[in-house]
Amino acid sequence: MSEQPTSQLPLSDVTVLDLTIARAGPTAVRQLADWGADVIRVEPTKVATTAGGHHSPDYLNLHRNKRSLGLDLKTDAGRALLHRLIGQADVLVENMRTPVKFRLGFDWETVSAINPRLVMGSISGFGQTGPYAERGGVDQIAQGLGGMMSITGLRGQGPVRAGVAISDVTAGLQLAIGILVALHERERTGVGRWVHTSLLESMIGMLDFQAARYTVEREVPPQAGNDHPTLGPMGMYATADGHMNIAAAWGHLWESFCKVIDLPDLPDDPRFDSPKSRSQNRAELNELITAALATRTTEEWVQVMNDVGIPAGPVNDVGQTFADPQVQHLGIAAEIEHPGVGPIEVVRNATNIDGVSNAIRRPSPEAGEHTEEILAQFGLDDGEVADLRHQGAI
Repeated sequence: MSEQPTSQLPLSDVTVLDLTIARAGPTAVRQLADWGADVIRVEPTKVATTAGGHHSPDYLNLHRNKRSLGLDLKTDAGRALLHRLIGQADVLVENMRTPVKFRLGFDWETVSAINPRLVMGSISGFGQTGPYAERGGVDQIAQGLGGMMSITGLRGQGPVRAGVAISDVTAGLQLAIGILVALHERERTGVGRWVHTSLLESMIGMLDFQAARYTVEREVPPQAGNDHPTLGPMGMYATADGHMNIAAAWGHLWESFCKVIDLPDLPDDPRFDSPKSRSQNRAELNELITAALATRTTEEWVQVMNDVGIPAGPVNDVGQTFADPQVQHLGIAAEIEHPGVGPIEVVRNATNIDGVSNAIRRPSPEAGEHTEEILAQFGLDDGEVADLRHQGAI
């Protein structure tokens, strides 16, 4: 598919002011940028906003498809300019501590008075109100407080963090959805909304059925390691040369699985003849399965099981994942030329919309790279720009 001009992308008529830091907020904004929104990243004029600087892998991946405006919001002129931009924007996104937006003049009451059509998106650590509202929050704190670490890891191992910044990424995705919902409603009402979530709320939401086990039946889920918490056989198993994941916990899949591993009598064994009995006798079942799987390699077992419709796959490291032929076919590693780094690959948006390009249109910007271009777009003349520079606002 040939790349579409930005003007033809779904969000090309949406202007976003990006006041985010760290990961959760930029993740939300990246969703909007990838689908064509004109994202203006507002950055401090004197300091880098991310560990490793603007050429770190993280920054290069988080901030593609954006432009950068260098703006000092600690100056009166800088705050006044931000208000001027807010008056013409569609969306403002921030994930700073709750008091910061009041101090710098972009709290909801202020910005909605400037522009009633504005949609404002906010991510906090623990919520905009409540006893923890003013605390700083980061992903691992939310993983612990939100219960994720208690169910991650091997049985009896003790709490383990998930291997990705799961509350950050989830909060970003939840906020992006909320912003799109509010923009859709604005088409009908003409009025914007304040959309907000938190790392804590998103983390608890990600617990999904594990949380429902508690809210419905007051069962506190334990660690289950690499096994499915409630079903079996479903989990990771050793093979002759490594490991693989298998999902064969129900119906004909269970029966086919037993035949494939040459244990055809297992479905009639009272220890394993129902999902409940298999869960109760998981250790014995896993021991039998592991002994059977030791006879072939992971590649062989994956092929055999998929041939009969049993979901199965290898356990890859990240390099093996990107070398996988299906991953390469999907083209999720997208190449782009960065003027300061050279040709690089970043991870494209995982959503596909038929007939719409999800190509990376522009690399992550240098700090303040597009300041004059953006200010001209918002109607500032050369004299006003020179005056802002004189005042140290840009």
